[in-house]
Amino acid sequence: MRNTKTLLAAIAVAGVTFGAGAATAQALADAKVATVDTERVMRECAACVVANQQLQTQLTQLQQFAQQQGAPLQTEEQTLQAALKAANGKPDAALTQRIQAFQTRQDAAQRQVNERQSVFQRNVQYVRQQIAEKMVPAVEQVSKQRGATVALDRGNVLFAAPTVDITAQVLSTLNQQLPSVNTVAPPPQQPAQQPAQQPTQPAPTGR
Repeated sequence: MRNTKTLLAAIAVAGVTFGAGAATAQALADAKVATVDTERVMRECAACVVANQQLQTQLTQLQQFAQQQGAPLQTEEQTLQAALKAANGKPDAALTQRIQAFQTRQDAAQRQVNERQSVFQRNVQYVRQQIAEKMVPAVEQVSKQRGATVALDRGNVLFAAPTVDITAQVLSTLNQQLPSVNTVAPPPQQPAQQPAQQPTQPAPTGR
């Protein structure tokens, strides 16, 4: 399972360009570029630090749960394999029943782990969504203050002078606009159920 930091890694920041008109083509304005280290922002913003710590705790709990579910099953599986080998691969009715019961418990344990993993993944996506919703406007605000018309993720730039980096200002702005992040995602919406159709009553027939 990927590290939480990787799961929360860089969100690309969209730049602003000025397109040509439909009737008359216009020259593009001279672009002034700023760069933002989005990975640093997600790692160092105050709310991000707390959220990452909480997600790491959730991940540890998930791993512990999976281990608790798997350890006894692994021991039982080894026991059954030894019994099956002793029976020369021809289990009797009792051993067959034990194997089937084990497979049922194994499937149930795997479903529980998968369900918890899905919840954790939704939480990670929910955290990313909340940060992005505040980080992108913060980048836009700082870019305008610094006179930039394009903001690029520093991770996708081969070279940029330190003077065009606005990461520190974005961090400061984001800390003001994002006091906290919820690390528990709302449950997924269930599709609306269609009302059951009433059976059509046959029309009465005259005598």
